[in-house]
Amino acid sequence: MASKLTGFMEIDRKNYDHRDIEERKKDFDSVDIPLSKDEMVSQANRCLDCGTSFCNWGCPLGNLIPDWNDLVYNGEWEKAYQKLSLTANFPEFTGRVCPALCEAACVLGVNREAVSVREIEQSIAEMAFENGWVKPRTPRVRTGMKVAVIGSGPSGLAVSDDLNALGHVVTIFEREENAGGLMRYGIPNYKLGKDIIERRIDLMKDSGIEFVNGIEIGKDEPLKELTVKYDAVVMACGTWVPRDISIPGRNLEGIHFAVDYLSQQTKRLFDEKIKGKEIIAKGKNVLVIGGGDTGADCVGTANRQGAKKVFQYEILPKPPEKRDDTMPWPLFPKLLKNTTAHEEGCEREWEISTKEFVGSNGKIESIKGVRVKWTKDADGRFVLNELKKTEFEEEIDLVLIAAGFLHTEHDTFVKEMNIELGERGDIFTDEDNKTNVDKVFAAGDMRTGQSLVVNAILEGKNTAKKVDEYLNKKMMKKSG
Repeated sequence: MASKLTGFMEIDRKNYDHRDIEERKKDFDSVDIPLSKDEMVSQANRCLDCGTSFCNWGCPLGNLIPDWNDLVYNGEWEKAYQKLSLTANFPEFTGRVCPALCEAACVLGVNREAVSVREIEQSIAEMAFENGWVKPRTPRVRTGMKVAVIGSGPSGLAVSDDLNALGHVVTIFEREENAGGLMRYGIPNYKLGKDIIERRIDLMKDSGIEFVNGIEIGKDEPLKELTVKYDAVVMACGTWVPRDISIPGRNLEGIHFAVDYLSQQTKRLFDEKIKGKEIIAKGKNVLVIGGGDTGADCVGTANRQGAKKVFQYEILPKPPEKRDDTMPWPLFPKLLKNTTAHEEGCEREWEISTKEFVGSNGKIESIKGVRVKWTKDADGRFVLNELKKTEFEEEIDLVLIAAGFLHTEHDTFVKEMNIELGERGDIFTDEDNKTNVDKVFAAGDMRTGQSLVVNAILEGKNTAKKVDEYLNKKMMKKSG
């Protein structure tokens, strides 16, 4: 039975509920309260099952969204999971942290609220885990070809998952104590519980993938040795070099990168060793510089740590709340995003430029800022203008810089093997995702620059295909 054709007209969108603000600020548990099974069936019924499904186009993985929506509506949850797993390696991740590019492209979203695709995806994944439908992807035959994957973020996990399923023997090297990359150390537990990551890691281990944690390639073991021991090496280390702010007072104590702050909180939560001085927001006036998702994650974390007050400054203009002519459907619109973290307490300001960090005895005590306005010059380029008589000073004890990432790290095996870099500092590869070093490939943000978890997974899948083709050619040469 197909979904009811008038479902979208009769049923309003209903999102997951959230735990009480004061309650959830006391811990790092999930903020979400999922809808019931019947409610999710109702939400799936809002899908139009379009003849031309733009949600498929919007999803980088090409998820067959109308297909599994229809199966959910008909109560065939296991088949819905089977359909979902054809394209998605880790729907339990993307169902929680993806910005839902598919929903932006939903035809229903042209003049109504889009189908709640991401929450339906998460519900399918959780139903599958609860009922034991998620199985290790253990290959029937092993090729004997060995692959080393450096990095266990979404791209590294995806390339490993697919290569292992194709029969190759995969070993993942991770420098941290636990696997997950920025999904573990950059995304707060209240958004993506680390038990969700561990559950998937256990499945991957059961499928035959080996995880070697606490080993940094380029320091603890040279990359050159991996190229000798393995038939192929895939670098999937992400982009860990944050963008800095070079203004007076930058060397004062109390100014940190967001990634270091968020990483420390995850390690603290799970009793991992923290290197360097601890960064804690308790009792402090905290300024988060940067208005993106990472900045919002810092806001939520600071409130949970007991910050006295939290500010978030963004130098760009405040985004619109609805689509305009600059972002027509079905393109992903850059709209104002109010997260659960912002609901918990935060003073957000746009078009603010931080000009100076001020302090005494080596510690930050305040910041100086100014309001700005963006205008276009004669060539149509945006120009930043400081507004006169808008200078101000704010008492601040802790600054968290969330201005994005520049590129991957260059000081270990990249320098060791003279790996060629692109113009922006990313790893340069050919059309097969292969570097200038024999046997060595690159995948994910390390190759493309900072991006989304879903794009990193796609990168891993595409690189797995390239590596598999490369290994098959090697095997044919050996046998021939």
